[in-house]
Amino acid sequence: MIGRLAGLLLAKNPPQVVVDVGGVGYEVDVPMSTFFNLGAVGQPVVLLTHFVVREDAQVLFGFLTAEERATFRELVKISGVGPRTALSILSGLSVAELSQAVGRQDGARLVKVPGIGKKTAERLLLELKGKLGPDLALPSGGPVSDNQADIAQALQALGYNDREAQAALKALPPDVGVSEGIKLALKALNR
Repeated sequence: MIGRLAGLLLAKNPPQVVVDVGGVGYEVDVPMSTFFNLGAVGQPVVLLTHFVVREDAQVLFGFLTAEERATFRELVKISGVGPRTALSILSGLSVAELSQAVGRQDGARLVKVPGIGKKTAERLLLELKGKLGPDLALPSGGPVSDNQADIAQALQALGYNDREAQAALKALPPDVGVSEGIKLALKALNR
């Protein structure tokens, strides 16, 4: 089992990257969230991996965070969801967005991901319930309030990535209003 790769980024061709580890180039399929957060070609990179062996192929999937890899592994356990579909889900939704959709049982959000139909979305909501609850959406471990979700969406609309938005939410009081929360989060992000 290959669990982690650390080396130099040789090539980036969505959704695949090539990582040179000791002179061996590993082709790794990554979700777009990981792809866009990787450095430039020639820069060092560390990816957590999941190795899939099939009758006709051996494929290595890579992730920047342990949360992404754990979510990927939960997704591929679901009947009818293979590694490519799981990669598509993680490319269309961040882990926090997927957690929120599952917590709110929001199938409409999942159907927006290419390759996910209504039946698959319903199966995902059923199978992931309790495994990716709203408690994973915020680092604080508390439930996601509508205000916190609105603040996170506003920050993302302003161009901050999911990781930055979640970090800013950590610093906010739990009962803060939306407009005040956005102001405080922007101050925290601009420090």
